[in-house]
Amino acid sequence: MNKNIIAAAIAAPLLAFTAANTAWKLDNAHAKLRFSITHLGINDVEGSFNTIDATISAPNANDLTGAAITFTADAKSINTDNSMRDEHLRGADFFDVATHTAITFKSTSVTKLDGDRYKVLGDLTMKGVTKPVELTATARYGVHPMNQKNVVGVKVTGTIDRTQFGVGSGMGGATLSDNVEIVGNAEFVQQ
Repeated sequence: MNKNIIAAAIAAPLLAFTAANTAWKLDNAHAKLRFSITHLGINDVEGSFNTIDATISAPNANDLTGAAITFTADAKSINTDNSMRDEHLRGADFFDVATHTAITFKSTSVTKLDGDRYKVLGDLTMKGVTKPVELTATARYGVHPMNQKNVVGVKVTGTIDRTQFGVGSGMGGATLSDNVEIVGNAEFVQQ
């Protein structure tokens, strides 16, 4: 009986320490989600989502390994610097924002590749369809010089097949590439 009490007394602080994750909040002023798709097989058209949010909860304050990463983009905020094209992209042929307002990502696994690079696996939901995706992330840690808070800059890259999500399904590969390159750059502040 005494051995169990002693073991519990030793284990409790250790469990509390390992359970305390580091929370990171997105600094929206320093965040951007961009995408690029090939048009007619000859030209890359770029765009972004102007309204995004993301959070990171990591077991270690200086390492993304094992982190829980969530991301949301307001599909209505799509911006390709062409208002007519943007309205078409908001319509039923593409993102159908009247029905599907958000694009979401939730990580299922974050593992270190080397140095500051990580493999991020997770579930991406667009237009009501959820599919597993693999992304690559780079994380750089520092201290903000003005407020002395810990910060991390995260760059995420990857390629997704838009047709798996029913986005632009009527547009064949001759008009638009199936693959879309995505790049997210964001700063997060430790909470």
